[in-house]
Amino acid sequence: MNSFGAHFRLSIFGESHGPYVGITIDGVPPGIPLSEADFSEDLKRRQGGNQKGATTRQETDKPIFVSGYFEGHTTGAPLTILFENKTQRSQDYEALRHQPRPGHADFVLHQKFKGFNDPRGGGHSSGRLTVCLVAAGVVAKEVLQHVLRRQELPPVTIAAQLTEAGGRNDIHAAIDAAIAAGDSIGGIVSCTVTGLPAGLGEPFFNSAESLISHLAFSVPAIKGIEFGSGFAATRMWGSEHNDSILDERGTTATNHAGGINGGITNGNELIFRVAVKPTSSTPKIQQSWNRASNSVQPLEVKGRHDVCIALRVPPVVEAITAIALAELMRAS
Repeated sequence: MNSFGAHFRLSIFGESHGPYVGITIDGVPPGIPLSEADFSEDLKRRQGGNQKGATTRQETDKPIFVSGYFEGHTTGAPLTILFENKTQRSQDYEALRHQPRPGHADFVLHQKFKGFNDPRGGGHSSGRLTVCLVAAGVVAKEVLQHVLRRQELPPVTIAAQLTEAGGRNDIHAAIDAAIAAGDSIGGIVSCTVTGLPAGLGEPFFNSAESLISHLAFSVPAIKGIEFGSGFAATRMWGSEHNDSILDERGTTATNHAGGINGGITNGNELIFRVAVKPTSSTPKIQQSWNRASNSVQPLEVKGRHDVCIALRVPPVVEAITAIALAELMRAS
């Protein structure tokens, strides 16, 4: 299925080289002001612009409001937003009809959909569709602030950044090394949420970690997630990992829990990190099975691809965080 959420519900659609990609969002309160300008900053960050290591494919990414929107405000009906695809180069993917890229979803998509999937640019599994997640994140941020204002609570701030690429903290040096090697690299994106009230989430299936993780693994190229001290907690004593509570608000001396205890936000800063794998479409010539010849052959991937897709992931991580929190806030 291509939907998420019960109270702030998303349905995503489209393919990388189709005429449009889009998102339908149900559960948006009426009267929330929205304009094209509200989307510009996050959508531009997702594009990567002209930064070294990002794809040269550039779409206008202008949001087209199809439903749930009238005279600058949400109506309360399902909000549908489209984005046009205008700069596709589908001919670059012709060879991939028969020879799937190693590390990519090409092979499993063909198997799952009996060969009827759109193979151009990764089709429905392409990172192109993250433009829809970012758009939904913009709406989710507005919904969050709307709910918080009604509850007379301070605003929430969500910020993500690329902290490591190719095993290096110096991102520029990592990109230069990847370009020199003619290969691709991954990275680690860290996200923090400040001002989040305590009490969001459920102990089991709808825990705060569960919803964020569900959405994180819906983003192409995400291969891991950890909250707070994460896997480092396995090397700590319990007394060392435990966060001492300092006051009636639940403020803690440390934050090894990453702002969540028992699946429920505790009022401290929410902190998590995601691991982004290297782009599958590497410039290196690789070996892959060819369906047409039934043999393993060299594969040279053509087209415009990111040397480091992690460069463009921070606004997507911010978006999925806002979506998860909007779902939790609407449910509370």
